[in-house]
Amino acid sequence: MVEQQMAGEPRTGAWIQTFTGLQFWPMDARPEEVDIRDIAHSLAMLCRFNGHCRRFYSVAEHAVHVSRVVAPEQARWGLLHDAAEAYLSDLPQPIKRELPIFRTHEERLLGVIARRFGLAEAMPAAVKQADMVMLATEKVALMAKEPVPWETLPDPLDPAMIQSWTPEPAELAFLARFDALFTPELAR
Repeated sequence: MVEQQMAGEPRTGAWIQTFTGLQFWPMDARPEEVDIRDIAHSLAMLCRFNGHCRRFYSVAEHAVHVSRVVAPEQARWGLLHDAAEAYLSDLPQPIKRELPIFRTHEERLLGVIARRFGLAEAMPAAVKQADMVMLATEKVALMAKEPVPWETLPDPLDPAMIQSWTPEPAELAFLARFDALFTPELAR
């Protein structure tokens, strides 16, 4: 399916309207169309674990924590490691594993976002490890007792670090962390 931009060239796939009112083609994204305000707002509204946690916990808060757990030189990637979810949504890992086409689109979009904000295209392994450490921490802080053990996870951090910010503070914290890590010309 090809849909056309209001006054521009043909685009592949359908578009979504973002928080800031932009047209965005998730399957045909371009770096100049990525807006950090759209990412921050959307991730603040998305609940981790598909909502199956004891209290609301946003992808935005998760991203802020990952950015603080990694080494300073990896903090920018830590903050944006789930940014594609702002446009594609967050699927639980067991579902993502069964949908390789989704993972392909997610990785492609994450590459576009990485270019937009001047990140190396490949996410550092340390960010993936920090993501798993946060998963272990979130499991302890937010999830009911598991019916059977989860896959092997690293040791968790102090679960008290999980604050369960509501969407508005999560969005503000995400944007503040972005402003602290990125140069102003990349911001908006």
